[in-house]
Amino acid sequence: MLDWLWIIPALPFAGFLILVVIGSRLSKQGIALIGVGSIGLSAVITILIAWFFVTNPPPDYQYTQYLWSWWSVSGFSAGIAFYLDPLSLIFMLVITVVGFLIHVYSTEYMADEEGYSRFFAYMNLFIGAMLTLVMGDNLLLLYLGWEGVGLCSYLLIGFWYKDPANGYAARKAFVVTRVGDTAMAVGLFILNTK
Repeated sequence: MLDWLWIIPALPFAGFLILVVIGSRLSKQGIALIGVGSIGLSAVITILIAWFFVTNPPPDYQYTQYLWSWWSVSGFSAGIAFYLDPLSLIFMLVITVVGFLIHVYSTEYMADEEGYSRFFAYMNLFIGAMLTLVMGDNLLLLYLGWEGVGLCSYLLIGFWYKDPANGYAARKAFVVTRVGDTAMAVGLFILNTK
């Protein structure tokens, strides 16, 4: 069951890619089915893994799923790997279950808005980035998730970009997140030099 761990972030990313590529040709029901369905399936798998984790805990209550090596240079190796422990499991449950409920609510709230598929693509990318952030086994993957969350914040805040106030708010969020990203990068470099 724990071998399914990679599917949890993969489903929102797959939903994002489908909506980006063919979302404009789908009906609103099709967009909602892909957008909400990918998060719903991710939530169901998270709940199943949580049940398995509680009833059959792995050794030391932690599990690492190594998928592949991203790069390896001069003794430094960064892999695409996901880490599961009780804390990350709680965050995964919050992200997927609450994210699913937000997606369900958004299907009606955003029904009359222009850019319906774009909104759900952004939301799926946001959920995938948050899951990468909390599940990443190494600091590089954590930073990638952090940057994805920052990008999605900018995209979602500026969703109604035709209104100048929303465009300004998105630019302001972009600048503020760049400051936070710089501090995060400095912190990661300090961690890696010790």
